[in-house]
Amino acid sequence: MTATSPSPFSPEQIAKEGLKPEEYQEIVRRLGRHPNKAELGMFGVMWSEHCCYKNSRPLLKQFPTTGDRILVGPGENAGVVDLGNGLQLAFKIESHNHPSAVEPFQGAATGVGGILRDIFTMGARPIAVLNSLRFGSLEDVKNQRLFHGVVAGIAHYGNSVGVPTVGGEVYFDPAYSGNPLVNAMALGLMETPEIVKSGASGVGNPVLYVGSTTGRDGMGGASFASAELTISSMDDRPAVQVGDPFLEKSLIEACLEAFKTGAVVAAQDMGAAGITCSTSEMAAKGGVGVEFDLDKIPVREFGMTPYEYLLSESQERMLFVAQRGREQELIDIFQRWGLHAVVAGEVISEPIVKILFEGEVAAEIPADALAENTPLYHRELPAETPEYAVKAWEWDVNSLPHCTVSGIKIEEERHTWNQVLLALLDTPNIASKSWVYRQYDHQVQNNTVKLPGGADAAVIRLRPLEKNNDSSSPDAEVTPSGVAATVDCNSRYVYLDPYEGAKAVVAEAARNLSCVGAQPLAVTDNLNFGSPETAIGYWQLALSCRGLAEGCQELSTPVTGGNVSLYNETLDADGNPQAIYPTPVVGMVGLIPDLTKTCSQAWGEVGDLIYLLGLPTNSQRDPKLTLGGSEYLAAIHHIVAGRPPQVDFELERKVQQACRHGIDVGWIHSAHDCAEGGLVVALAECCINSKLGAEITLEIAPDNSTRWDEILFAEGGARIIVSVSANQQETWESYLQENLGQNWQKLGTVADCDIGLRVLNADKQTLIQAGIEKMSNHYYNSIPNRIALKSIEDTTPAS
Repeated sequence: MTATSPSPFSPEQIAKEGLKPEEYQEIVRRLGRHPNKAELGMFGVMWSEHCCYKNSRPLLKQFPTTGDRILVGPGENAGVVDLGNGLQLAFKIESHNHPSAVEPFQGAATGVGGILRDIFTMGARPIAVLNSLRFGSLEDVKNQRLFHGVVAGIAHYGNSVGVPTVGGEVYFDPAYSGNPLVNAMALGLMETPEIVKSGASGVGNPVLYVGSTTGRDGMGGASFASAELTISSMDDRPAVQVGDPFLEKSLIEACLEAFKTGAVVAAQDMGAAGITCSTSEMAAKGGVGVEFDLDKIPVREFGMTPYEYLLSESQERMLFVAQRGREQELIDIFQRWGLHAVVAGEVISEPIVKILFEGEVAAEIPADALAENTPLYHRELPAETPEYAVKAWEWDVNSLPHCTVSGIKIEEERHTWNQVLLALLDTPNIASKSWVYRQYDHQVQNNTVKLPGGADAAVIRLRPLEKNNDSSSPDAEVTPSGVAATVDCNSRYVYLDPYEGAKAVVAEAARNLSCVGAQPLAVTDNLNFGSPETAIGYWQLALSCRGLAEGCQELSTPVTGGNVSLYNETLDADGNPQAIYPTPVVGMVGLIPDLTKTCSQAWGEVGDLIYLLGLPTNSQRDPKLTLGGSEYLAAIHHIVAGRPPQVDFELERKVQQACRHGIDVGWIHSAHDCAEGGLVVALAECCINSKLGAEITLEIAPDNSTRWDEILFAEGGARIIVSVSANQQETWESYLQENLGQNWQKLGTVADCDIGLRVLNADKQTLIQAGIEKMSNHYYNSIPNRIALKSIEDTTPAS
């Protein structure tokens, strides 16, 4: 059918594929004809935001992507950094938000499976998984169901495949009701001599389909992930894939064995858009074409059409380009692991994707049109700040009720600072996430050094590579090294000020790594936002990207890749979109050269001295330290307003370097950054984790103008709480004075557990006196107490 013929598709059919009318016209122009149904579907998924980043790509160009340790940057399945001593780390983060909203268990499970494939596709063995999760309020039964399902799905897949889930973050806010965020990050160590890339090469080389069979599950998942969620989204359950972690375990082993033969020229995971994505991306990146025969594909359903083959997102499948003549060698490996492996096509010189079905051409499209030369929308940043932000910035701390040493009046009721602290420890955002991570196997592979909940970042042991068999030189003692990883984002900060909030995300991620003694190396990011087609949505996205870029530049942590997830919105009964908070999650990795030199949150021993690194407690009215956007303001006063803390990167670098140096030379026994809840919450967490107390004196005399809530609960200020052996006091304080100037403070001492957390002012008046058991009860029981669990016995009629 020529380009001048009437379109065989109605506007509704075109829209169902996720394409705009003008995009359809561009497809016709490029092909010189109207597409058939299979081709329309291929363009629909490959031109979706999920696959081609048509709204975000111009913004991503500002990210720093190169550095001394960067081996592979954006554009491949995962980034790779050099850890030294012959070790190379692959890492990446991806989202599975929309699938998890309609089918939480399988959506989250296949999110884990997908990110693992991104890692081992590069030739790396997965060694750890982290996740970043967001849900609506746990007071809502629907959100509880999503929460249960997502956590169960992550646990099922990670535990079964044998990769430890070692860390992450979980937050709750009404902004995520109906649209949870499920971001999964994975790390892996390279096992192949060469990093496996995805660009096809070698005309005439065979293309192998390996792994599981193809079915109708996951149909159109990429397009589904690029649209708002509506009340009819439950009808899109076929767009949610179904995973098999035991089969993926076999796929990991088979792929790594195959890569080590040297017979694999290129490899690509069949993730979003399945066969369409893998064939077109491999061809486009290699500047060649791929001819692919659907009749060769092993299937688990009968009567599938080319459209269904090409858009299926069935899990645990890969596409290889093999060296001609060595295909049987690879097929034998996969068959030994009980997996399918067939030659389904070949590399051709013409740069097209040519799909065959039942002896005929089912689709023929220039590879570049699907994978590289895709639509790009350059949008203008609104000239005016959105009204919601302008109004939020008008908030002033003096609008809060007057407070004294003894407490504050809230809604006509007097609350002591003890009560406020316990209330904050009981909020799900601050409380222990042990209900979550106890369901994960975080010790499989036996390399997890810091367990979830015990330190500010996960720490994984790096096993040294096998040495050459050289009997003339005895093995030298190898210092055990490790890699640290974290995922972070304070989305409330980003909502209130996308630029400052995004900078704070990078700063906190680096600070968490520094608290375990790791040198931050590189970043993978997951940009979770609403629609970029609205003025507010684009303002949030554009300024967040600017903030992330600046933060990564300032802290020398290049971006090696990541994921963009837009249109995270639900439509209300009137059809109005309700967007999530802008949530640019940063996954950051760091190197620990000596694993014997790391730290946890827990105090070391009774008598150790406690110090605050960063802005001291007398820094009131400093924009780097504020109650604006704080957990205290949101949880205690039910106000989301103000400006979040401004990031001072020079101070961040100095504080983090001081922390890392103190850990390296053995001065520091514990380290914990001040994040949500501020100073006193961080102190309480150190007490709870160690079951030791702390006696703290804040050298601030009572004054009518003093806002004690600012002193106790303000956030920001590049702050880290550390404990140091008393016999190192003089050396440590001399180092701090030389390197931090006035930006540090001695707070007190680690005490016996009977003391609990005791906080006094300069006049020895008690601000807080909280027992460890009471703090622990609030901290550990917050989430379990909010979850309405019904056991089988509850639902079984009495006999």
